[in-house]
Amino acid sequence: MQRVVIPFLVLLTVWTNSLASKTEEVFWPGWLGPNRDGQVDYFEAPTQWPQDLQRVWSKEVGEGSSMPIVVDGRVYQHARQSGEEVVWCLSLDSGEVLWRKSDRVPYQISHFGERHGDGPLSNPTYANGRLFTLSVTGVLSAWAADSGERLWRRDYADRYLHAHPKWGHSTSPLVDGEQVVVHFGGDDDGVLVALDVATGEEVWTEGEDGASHASPILVEIDGVHQIVEWNGDSVVGLESQTGRRLWSYFLPHRGSNQNSPTPVHYQGCFIVGGENRGIRSLEPILENGNWRVEEKWHQRNVSLNMASAILSEGSLYGLSHFRQGQFFRMDPMTGEVIWTGLSRMGEYATFLAITGHVVVLRDDATLDVLVAGENEYRPAASFEVGESPTWTAPVLLQNGILVKDRRNLYRWKFAKD
Repeated sequence: MQRVVIPFLVLLTVWTNSLASKTEEVFWPGWLGPNRDGQVDYFEAPTQWPQDLQRVWSKEVGEGSSMPIVVDGRVYQHARQSGEEVVWCLSLDSGEVLWRKSDRVPYQISHFGERHGDGPLSNPTYANGRLFTLSVTGVLSAWAADSGERLWRRDYADRYLHAHPKWGHSTSPLVDGEQVVVHFGGDDDGVLVALDVATGEEVWTEGEDGASHASPILVEIDGVHQIVEWNGDSVVGLESQTGRRLWSYFLPHRGSNQNSPTPVHYQGCFIVGGENRGIRSLEPILENGNWRVEEKWHQRNVSLNMASAILSEGSLYGLSHFRQGQFFRMDPMTGEVIWTGLSRMGEYATFLAITGHVVVLRDDATLDVLVAGENEYRPAASFEVGESPTWTAPVLLQNGILVKDRRNLYRWKFAKD
């Protein structure tokens, strides 16, 4: 049977000329962009990268590893200040505060996570005039993006002994049409829930699996629109409109071996990697109306911990936690490791793919630009983009970048020589 694999979402880029600023605006509505794949189609790399960056503005927004998102010339940021989780709406042009809302969220991360702060950890998601945020303790809120009015909130804490995983909630809400999907609960038990985006009412629920730190993605395989998530026990594919489980692959987290990276969708397969468990390629196959999952390859020489990998120019780029942080390039068809970089490069990094390059934000506030396809980790350009650790994902702009370090949000511009 011939298989048809079609990405469900089309990577959207909204270019708008502002009469006041004459700058082009970017549509970057959530974790790793519109398709959750780190692909940035609107950014054109310069022929020669500049030597440095110019700071356009900065704003102290608070702690947490939640990333900024950009919609209609506005920046939305979820952070923590003085025991409150704060939702900011700022002008992209000037950094001016357009609105600010806050909630008291008591939380202290476990001892070994202190360097990450007390959250929030989940990334905000925008869709159709609404902003969705998930607190570190597992409270989902829907906000009117223009005014900051809270439209509704949902909390499943009363259903579970532990309302959130040991290190707090870090899965990012996923909007699929008229529903927003979030996994509630703790490490041992939980539930995947689809809620109506307008009212917050339940559309469907699925399973009893514990929550993980990974975020779900949307795909279409063999004509079936699916939500694929890596929860606390398995990688699963669900029929998106009903929550019916189509297939699963048992890959649980045990102890400190967390399920954290977002799955990568590549030619009908899902590439997943967990702490101390290497990286696998899993292929769901539909035969005679039934699904099965085949493991295509398992690479044990590199292993993802918290950082998610992305595809660029036919290769998979990521950060293995082996050797105290080692960047790698891999063939996603075979699992062959093409190169590994130096040891001790850090605990975390976010990757974005632009034409001909891979942009890497390391947790030491260094932004590296790699030429895609080269056979070593050799940055074509490097920039310092923060004053403290950067555990958030950046957003590329037309001629610059948004980056949040531990407390501050910066807009940088690529300076001209």
